[in-house]
Amino acid sequence: MSSKHLRLGAALLCLSATTTLVSCGNSDDDAAGGRTTLNYWLWDDKQMPAYQECATAFEKANPDITVKITQTAWGQYWQNLTTQLTSGEAPDVWTDQASYYPQFATSNQLLDLQPLVDRDKVDLSAYQAGLADIWVKDGKRYGLPKDWDTMALTYNTAQLKKQGVDAAELDKLTWNPTDGGTFEETIAKATVDTEGRNGLDPDFDKNHVKTYGFLAEWADGSQGQNGWGDLAAANGFTYVDKNPWGTHYTYDDPKLAETIAWFKRLIDKGYAPRFDKQSSVANSELLIAGKGAMMVSGSWTISTFTNPKNQQKFAFAPLPTGPNGRKSPINGLSDAIWAGTKHPDQAWKWVKFLASANCQNLVAERAVVFPALKSATRKALAAHQAKGDDVTAFTDVAAAKGETFQLPVTEHGTEINPMVQDAIQSVILGRDKPEAALKSVNDKVNDLFK
Repeated sequence: MSSKHLRLGAALLCLSATTTLVSCGNSDDDAAGGRTTLNYWLWDDKQMPAYQECATAFEKANPDITVKITQTAWGQYWQNLTTQLTSGEAPDVWTDQASYYPQFATSNQLLDLQPLVDRDKVDLSAYQAGLADIWVKDGKRYGLPKDWDTMALTYNTAQLKKQGVDAAELDKLTWNPTDGGTFEETIAKATVDTEGRNGLDPDFDKNHVKTYGFLAEWADGSQGQNGWGDLAAANGFTYVDKNPWGTHYTYDDPKLAETIAWFKRLIDKGYAPRFDKQSSVANSELLIAGKGAMMVSGSWTISTFTNPKNQQKFAFAPLPTGPNGRKSPINGLSDAIWAGTKHPDQAWKWVKFLASANCQNLVAERAVVFPALKSATRKALAAHQAKGDDVTAFTDVAAAKGETFQLPVTEHGTEINPMVQDAIQSVILGRDKPEAALKSVNDKVNDLFK
């Protein structure tokens, strides 16, 4: 197809678009005007203002480059990106996530940044430990670290206090898959029926619950980052034979089955809502509305719970310690460059800026996420403290030795996600036994690698 027809097709696509989801920059017009427009995509609306501020600073330092930022919600983001890559109209730079990036790397859609990192002597040791490593495959580097997150308990302070739970107790919770430890005891205390009786009362009515002690997450893919995966790791479960780029998953591990069975018993006791009765409302909204007392949440949601408009007050506590210790996943995003960009030099300048203190310090000041640079993380923590918010449950676990683990990065991640999620949901719904469901799905997952 001629370049003329390509430009005409892109123009028609732009005219038919009803949102800003389509990359419509005209590189010829940019060149004629002496400026280059880079299209940059991200999904988090809460981070949009910080990165717009970064773009303004970048454009001031690089007056020949304009950065056009497009923000799209998570689900639509990946659908749009896949469509744009297929049509050859992808953004120059996009925010990448570890579950999705293997498919882009395998299909040669990402620019190898390692030669540029070497040439410009980018200090990879300045980032939180492990964040830079997951973006490397076969000696090629497909992104620079952007931010990181860990998990903690978020709880309604008034609800737990009313049920006699001291905040200091939450820092020392224990858990095991047999009786749930002090974690389950606390969840039971925090669960209240419509007559005001908590879950430890012999007369507690599990069929008429006003406030659940714990809100579990079941639309959580193959990793269970928002709950089951954390406790499974604390029980000694590991996802895959090696990480990154393992080729044999271990979802048939009895340690995982025990963990999922415990969650099912929590529901059966009335301490957590039944999955088949849950609405489409997010757990964070249910917690804020007083329908639950506690949940596992990621550090990227901190501002949701510290919002001064909330009528309830929320605080954060460490995840409970299991038989294998306390375990939180530490996950990081990167900024990746499309291999087909017409502006590789300018795109590298932008990605290098995004990964630098010049941008990450701006992100830190807004206290929405923890930037990947260790120095910027300290600034973000100080910004939270200045607002009176104690978020050390997220940072302490990242600093502690042996308390974090990397979520699996392998081929077929986007295929594995729904398969494992369906299997776990079938157990939670009572349709299948944990051992049988997990053994079956594990065989199917590993068949993908044959």
